[in-house]
Amino acid sequence: MNRHNLIIILGATASGKTKLAVKVADALNGEIISADSRQIFKRMDIGTGKDLQEYQINGKTIPYHLIDILAPGARYHVDAFKNDFYKAFESIIEKNKIPILCGGTGMYIHSLLQNQTFTAIPVNQQLRDQFNLLSKEELISKLQSDKNQNIDHVDLSSKKRLIRALEIAEYLKHNTLEAIARPEIKPIIFGLKNEVEITRAKILARLDQRFKAGLIEEVAQLLKEGISKEILVFYGLEYKFIVNYLDGLLTFEELKLRLGIAICQYAKRQNTFFRKMEKDNVEIIWLDASADTNLLQQLIIEKVSISEN
Repeated sequence: MNRHNLIIILGATASGKTKLAVKVADALNGEIISADSRQIFKRMDIGTGKDLQEYQINGKTIPYHLIDILAPGARYHVDAFKNDFYKAFESIIEKNKIPILCGGTGMYIHSLLQNQTFTAIPVNQQLRDQFNLLSKEELISKLQSDKNQNIDHVDLSSKKRLIRALEIAEYLKHNTLEAIARPEIKPIIFGLKNEVEITRAKILARLDQRFKAGLIEEVAQLLKEGISKEILVFYGLEYKFIVNYLDGLLTFEELKLRLGIAICQYAKRQNTFFRKMEKDNVEIIWLDASADTNLLQQLIIEKVSISEN
């Protein structure tokens, strides 16, 4: 890969990203870097959908990175991901192998493509708590009152992003941000997309499988190990709803119904974020996720080969 030194395979949850990435890695002598904000945690296997058995192919294990690197209960953020990504990326390149970034956490992937230096600015929880008491309109007014602040890039519809913009502005008043030299990445990006009803059916079928595999027991064990309910709720989706179920706030049928709906809504938000990436001039080659994986593998290999000529 001369023109491109990174293959990215992205898509919403249950689109089949890992299976496809493994087949591509097998064909092209690659290693996989995970772009999943929760698979970094050890012992959170079923709820995060690690499916580590999928890395076994043709009698061998495809090497993977940024999975099982932190103990449950830790916090992880975009800048930590970037630092870990570049370490993995360089180690793979040094072995003359192809890095394949695979995942659905769009913010992580986008941060690499945009090279956003502001991700290095730390969280100021006290400031966030103060700003959280304000309305969106008050936050926008506060941003606009700072004449030194360029707000063209800020998503004014999101209170969370308004608060982050103010947090960044406050930090930069008292600190300078040093640019970190990073190796250049030249990605070719593939996206997996399904029809909404197919996505929904796959999500619900997979959720049933995960319940049978011991999803509730996994969360109960994490609580038994001393991981706080607040942290598990922060991790979202499966962990949040199952904590409520274990607290007796939901019946099992309510758990299944509400968690299924929440995961479908999450998939929708993922696809919305990928469309936002395209608006930011990120070129994504979309593939039909319902197609045969062997066919998709071949399409990617052909696209990669054509792009090098």
